[in-house]
Amino acid sequence: MDHKVQLENRDELALQEADALLAEEEGRDDARFRADLHALEEDEALPSQAKATAAVPKKMHPAPIIAIWIALSSSVILMNAWILGSKEGDLNFRFPIFLTTTHLVYATIATRLMRRFTHLIDGLDDVQMSWDRWYKNIVPIGALFSASLIFSNLAYLSLSVSFIQMLKAFTSVAVLGMSVMMGLDTWDKRKAVTVIGISAGVALASYGELRFVFSGFVFQCLGILFEATRLVAIQKLLQGLRMDPLVSLYYYAPVCAVFNGLLVLPFEGWAPFEQVLDKVGPVTLFVNCNVALLLNVSVVFLIGCASSLVLTLSGVLKDILLVTGSVVLFGTPVTMIQLVGYGIALGGLFVFKTKQEDLAVYWAQIKSVVGR
Repeated sequence: MDHKVQLENRDELALQEADALLAEEEGRDDARFRADLHALEEDEALPSQAKATAAVPKKMHPAPIIAIWIALSSSVILMNAWILGSKEGDLNFRFPIFLTTTHLVYATIATRLMRRFTHLIDGLDDVQMSWDRWYKNIVPIGALFSASLIFSNLAYLSLSVSFIQMLKAFTSVAVLGMSVMMGLDTWDKRKAVTVIGISAGVALASYGELRFVFSGFVFQCLGILFEATRLVAIQKLLQGLRMDPLVSLYYYAPVCAVFNGLLVLPFEGWAPFEQVLDKVGPVTLFVNCNVALLLNVSVVFLIGCASSLVLTLSGVLKDILLVTGSVVLFGTPVTMIQLVGYGIALGGLFVFKTKQEDLAVYWAQIKSVVGR
C-alpha cells in the first residue's frame, strides 16, 4: 500500500516497541525488558523508562491480552492509513504532524484523568521527578521522540506499510550501535552474528522493494536514528527511575505534544485545522485517539502477564500479521526476495531479543519434538 501512513509510537504508544542490551549482569535483565517494551510500543506507544516494571501482577493468561494488543496495534495502523491515505476510499487527510499532535494532546488529558480517577497510574507515586530532572532529561528525550515521529511519518507518506515494517527491524541494530558508542554495551560474537543477520535481511528486503522511494528510505533511516538515540538517552539519563508505559506516557505526552504542535503551522499550515472536521469528523478522530490510548493500556497488562520470551514472540507475530495484512487488505506488492530478507531479519531479531539460556531451552525442546 503506497502512500499509507502509520504513526508512531512508539509504537512503535505504541507500542510496539528490540533495543539496547547492557553488558553488566545486573543491568542485563533490565535492558532486555526495555527491548521487549519497545517492541510492543513501536507503533503508537510513547517511550517507557529503561527500568520499567509491570503495573499488573502476573495472574492473567497472556493469550487474550496478546490478542487484544495485536488487534489494537493493527487498528491504530490501519485507521491512520485510512485517515491519511490518498487512494480511493481513504479520507485523504494528509497532515500526519497534526494527527500525531492530536493523539498526544488527548493522551495528556487522558493520563491526568486516569491519575485522578483510576489506579492505572499509581506507579507515579514511586517516581522521584524534580523540575531539574524534568527539563534536563525528560524534555530532551521528548524532543528526540518528536523528531523520530516526524521523520517516520514523512517516510510513511512515500513508502508502503509493509516495507516500513521491514526497515524497522534494523532499529535493534541501531540501538546496539548507539549503546556501544556511549559505553553502555559491548560487542561479542553472538551480537555480531545477529547484527549481520538482521542487517543482511533488511538489505535484502530493501533490494526487493518494487516501489522504492529514496527520499522515503532516507526519512525512515533518520527516524530510526532518532529513535535509537532516544532509547539510549533514556538508559543514560533516567537511570534509577521506575516507570511503566502509562507513567511514561504521563510525562512524555505533554512534552511531545508541545514540540509537535510547534511544527504544525510551519510544515502543514492552517489547512489541517480547516479540513479536519470535514474530512475526518469528530467521531472518527475521537475513536482514533482512544484506540491509540488503549494500545498503551494493553501494553501495561501484557507486560504484567507475559514472560520475556512471550513478549518477543508476540512482537514477531504482530509484525508478520501486519505485513500480511498490508498485502491482503491494500494490495501492497511484496516480492519473494523481500519475504526471504524479512524472514532473515525476524529470525535475527528473535535471537537478539531472547536470552541465550532461553534459546538453549527452546532449541532443546525443538530437537526433542523432531527426534520423536
